[in-house]
Amino acid sequence: MYHIELERGIKLMASKVSIAGVSMTRFGKFLNKSVKDLVQESVSDVLIDAGLENDDIQAVFFGNCVQGHMEGQDMIRGQVALRPLGFEKLPIFNIENACATASTAFHLGFNYICSGAADIVLAVGAEKMYSENRDLMFSAFNGAWDVHNSDLNIKIFEEMASLTLPTNSSVKKAKISSVFMEVYAGWCRKHMELFGTTQNQLAAVASKNHMHSVANEKAQYRKAFTIEDVLNSQTVIHPLTLPMCSPISDGAAAAIMCSPKGLNKIKGSSKRNIRVRTSVIQTGSNRNILDSKKHITKLAAEKAYNCGIGPDELDFLEVHDATAIGEIIEIEALGVCEQGEGGIFAERGLTALGGSIPVNPSGGLESKGHPIGATGLGQIYELVTQLRGEAAGRQISSPKVALAQNGGGVYGIEEAVSSVTILSI
Repeated sequence: MYHIELERGIKLMASKVSIAGVSMTRFGKFLNKSVKDLVQESVSDVLIDAGLENDDIQAVFFGNCVQGHMEGQDMIRGQVALRPLGFEKLPIFNIENACATASTAFHLGFNYICSGAADIVLAVGAEKMYSENRDLMFSAFNGAWDVHNSDLNIKIFEEMASLTLPTNSSVKKAKISSVFMEVYAGWCRKHMELFGTTQNQLAAVASKNHMHSVANEKAQYRKAFTIEDVLNSQTVIHPLTLPMCSPISDGAAAAIMCSPKGLNKIKGSSKRNIRVRTSVIQTGSNRNILDSKKHITKLAAEKAYNCGIGPDELDFLEVHDATAIGEIIEIEALGVCEQGEGGIFAERGLTALGGSIPVNPSGGLESKGHPIGATGLGQIYELVTQLRGEAAGRQISSPKVALAQNGGGVYGIEEAVSSVTILSI
């Protein structure tokens, strides 16, 4: 009985958690900026946005993936980044969960409030990935799968990518060294084999996202690409061309969440507060690749929709498009369209601004950028900005409900973790 009542209590409380402030630095390649610099900018901005002081924050959930790898700062990253900003004497939790790190920080902060442990919490994610040392930079991704079975990992995706590669010697190859491009190519060619997804449809996804980012002043890239531009760009690994792939990025993002009691301290307009309907973190399983009903994001979405909101009620989405195939797979798993129809949706313009269900109005990871420890909170920033009606040239008409999906790592044939968050006005 206790467990049932506790669960009911958390669900009741969850419906009352609000986001009072969000922030995001511009994503990009900043050799002259440190993690501390990025955190200072993001945290200062989120406090201003919420109308709060740092003394109002009762707990911090700090997300970062590769600072230890890049510069040797391990164990107390949040304390080191936040102490110069005056954050003392409060609990600071250091979070790492692959590319879903920032959304995990958000999830844990959300549940911290739901538990009654605090009324005002800060979730922040920051990543400094870009380096002149390319080997160091690209090797940061090598630990995002089972390092004890690297050969098996490679074999899995080689077998998955069973379609024959083009032999055209004129294909321009980009100098990309991330092992994850092999992963994405495997997923992509398997999806093409099973459902007839085309390279043109992948290009439609990428073109749409690059078009969206033109109006996003915080995006890493703001250059429009036609479908033909995308197809004619350098090949990373067939069928992926460079504009279909997310770049290496630096950046930070943050969100402040409040209970009803915490909201009483907010100095700004209550109309800008956005309701958190649910936050779900899901790990994967040893499923067969053909068993799509057990896809990690599908399972996360099923749990998320228990909040009373289904895919038909969503006004727009931000999803994890580390490559174009990611957007296709994730919107299918989320129930936005039937399996095998994600590419068709993009090709028909249904997922573009002005379409029936806009996806990645920010430009997505492909264009906005992908500082892996900040990405999930960057998605939350876009959801909140749109729901507030403050997205300027990329604003969706009168949105009320939005979803963010953020994935990370690889285990077996799919992501190791997937996050689904639903917000509403």
